[in-house]
Amino acid sequence: MNTLIRLALLGLVMLSGMAQAADPLVISSGTDRATPIAVVPFGGAGAGLPEDMAQIIGSDLRNSGYFEPIPPQNMISRPSQPGEIIYRDWQALGAQYVLIGNVQPGGAGVQIQYSLFNVTTQQQVDAGNVSGSTAQLRDMAHYIADQAFEKLTGIKGAFSTRLLYVTAERFGANNTRYTLQRSDYDGARAVTLLQSREPILSPSFAPDGRRIAYVSFEQRRPRIFIQHIDTGRREQVTDFEGLNGAPAWSPDGGRLAFVLSRDGNPEIYVMDMGSRQLRRVTSHPAIDTEPFWGKDGQTLYFTSDRGGRPQIYKTSIHGGGAERVTFVGNYNANPKLSADEKTLVMVHRQDGFTVFRVAAQDLQRGTVRVLSAQTSLDESPTVAPNGAMLIYATRQQGRGVLMLVSTNGRVRLPLPVAQGEVREPSWSPYLN
Repeated sequence: MNTLIRLALLGLVMLSGMAQAADPLVISSGTDRATPIAVVPFGGAGAGLPEDMAQIIGSDLRNSGYFEPIPPQNMISRPSQPGEIIYRDWQALGAQYVLIGNVQPGGAGVQIQYSLFNVTTQQQVDAGNVSGSTAQLRDMAHYIADQAFEKLTGIKGAFSTRLLYVTAERFGANNTRYTLQRSDYDGARAVTLLQSREPILSPSFAPDGRRIAYVSFEQRRPRIFIQHIDTGRREQVTDFEGLNGAPAWSPDGGRLAFVLSRDGNPEIYVMDMGSRQLRRVTSHPAIDTEPFWGKDGQTLYFTSDRGGRPQIYKTSIHGGGAERVTFVGNYNANPKLSADEKTLVMVHRQDGFTVFRVAAQDLQRGTVRVLSAQTSLDESPTVAPNGAMLIYATRQQGRGVLMLVSTNGRVRLPLPVAQGEVREPSWSPYLN
């Protein structure tokens, strides 16, 4: 494999150098209990639906790490109307909240009424209704989960978002099929956006959720493309010699940051998508790669080995000096920011170890929490737009898979996705 492809596929692997030492805080599971909640199987026509609405809602709330759904088999009663709730039943189970729903035929589909109650105060917390076709049942379930999550936590729900990822199916020597997929955030309802016999890398949603950027090797060398999701229309953005990689959209969607080696060394550039004017941001003999935008639209975080080992830096898009951000561990790469920009998520290796994990650094305190565990080749973290969850690529039983983890460390589970090796996840922005 040549140097450019190796860089694009595997990231930075460089010689060790000096770095400041610190002891990271390792979190393998949550230290306090998630809030118990009962999501009761929906009544009315709910039992005859092709999707289990309550199961989807309960899984969403559990995946956030904030809630622990009570198993349906443990429920003493199954109300579907507010007047049917017997609070002592739920107090006996330790539930702090109860969510119920009722499904009725409506037009060409169904209408769902739902209500959320506080068991301790015996007061209604939220209520609403949503309607749609049976093909939209998962959309409606994610919507209800979003509403309940925001009402109970004050954080906007991200269960109605989408996920991009790449699968690689090997059929023989020199015969691999790469597929760019889009799915629900939890891996359900995957659809194919692109297939190629050459690698597809670094897919990324634009802030409008309607366009994506990615790297394709379909011309036997890396080039950056933009594709419109609704129409499938594609346009090639870069055609420079050498590496063209790691595209990242600006917060306003008007610019694209990426890595070029057209001058002989990988550097970060920014392109205005209207004028296609190109501006070089970094200028250093080290390898600079994996840009990620700050929400001010003026700052870029990136990976560089300019200090001897891969670490994360930040700089203005107008150039100038770069400020080092990470100091814990001997390897930190592929930066992603939480929505409030208080947390930096990255691929991390601790001093004295050879395994790569996904970790989160508090940007104010400098402390690092390891979020992934029991795997050793974690890569490509992507963060939900509300910061409550992240997804990363890793290997499990010899196969590339995607793992979902809550950022509080309480939940960690593999996503059900298509056949083949799965890699390169990218979380969408809010879509509503």
